[in-house]
Amino acid sequence: MGNLHAGGYSANAALRWQESLPWLVAIAAFFLLPEFLNLGARILIFILFALSLDLIVGYAGIVTLGHAAFFGLGAYTAGILSARAGINDPLIQLVASGVTAGLLGVVTGAIILRTRGLALMMLTLAIGSICLEVANKASSLTGGADGLAGITIAPVLGQFRFDLYGKTSYLYCLAILFVCWWFVRRLVYSPFGASLAGIRENNLRMHAIGAPVYLRMLAVYAISAALAGFAGALLTQTSQFVGLNVVSFELSGEMLVMLILGGVGRIYGAFAGPAVYMIAQDQLAKQFPEYWYLGIGSLLVIVVLFAKGGVLGLVDRMVSRIGKGRRS
Repeated sequence: MGNLHAGGYSANAALRWQESLPWLVAIAAFFLLPEFLNLGARILIFILFALSLDLIVGYAGIVTLGHAAFFGLGAYTAGILSARAGINDPLIQLVASGVTAGLLGVVTGAIILRTRGLALMMLTLAIGSICLEVANKASSLTGGADGLAGITIAPVLGQFRFDLYGKTSYLYCLAILFVCWWFVRRLVYSPFGASLAGIRENNLRMHAIGAPVYLRMLAVYAISAALAGFAGALLTQTSQFVGLNVVSFELSGEMLVMLILGGVGRIYGAFAGPAVYMIAQDQLAKQFPEYWYLGIGSLLVIVVLFAKGGVLGLVDRMVSRIGKGRRS
């Protein structure tokens, strides 16, 4: 589960037994923790959102402060199709959300990816702010500050109805996450993924060898946007409501925190970060409703100071020490 190194994609492409652990844990949680399935579905949604963010931040080196724009567009697309157009099929909504978010990624990426560093970050922040204002003002479509209600979601494949206990939501989100994870894994362990690592490490050298740097960055930015759109649609379908918070700067910042917590540039960092963050948030909010932000902040400080590489970096060091102890 280590970082992708340019040129080493073929050696890392084979599945390893450790990669089954997140899925085994997710399946076990379905049977052992039925009272937490709604929270579990939300965690799976944010894992997909974090996975989309890691694709550009961790693998392509594109740091963004406005990724919630794509998540929010996906959420609003699914909600508007149901509440305004009467299209309630969840898979149609999902595809439409991914397409619209991906198109926004192409349009905005064509502009902002011509810049670098602080200018790029500020442009992503500006785009996120514009999307928030559009969602707020277009109240006839989005519901504005009151949110978009009246959303109805048809049973998945005409058979599996969304229930109050979250069983269908959890399994549906798990299935979509698995498909997206498989796609992202194939992508990052491909020649295209290796070229992204090369662009991240040395942009000028990739230009010098004739690689189409701009087009590849635009392609991965659009793919990341589409995946974020899928995640937004899942949130709408499982909660049957959309509010302005889905396109807020706070959400973009929160996702960066989750990604850093899990480990940037590692597929499974996107799994660990949201799970640790949201479970800690849920428990701290129950025990200390007025001070849970203090607990989350303290957790992040500890991870940044003492666990380089996030939760997965800490796990790597523990495994390494155990291995050295056995050999000695």
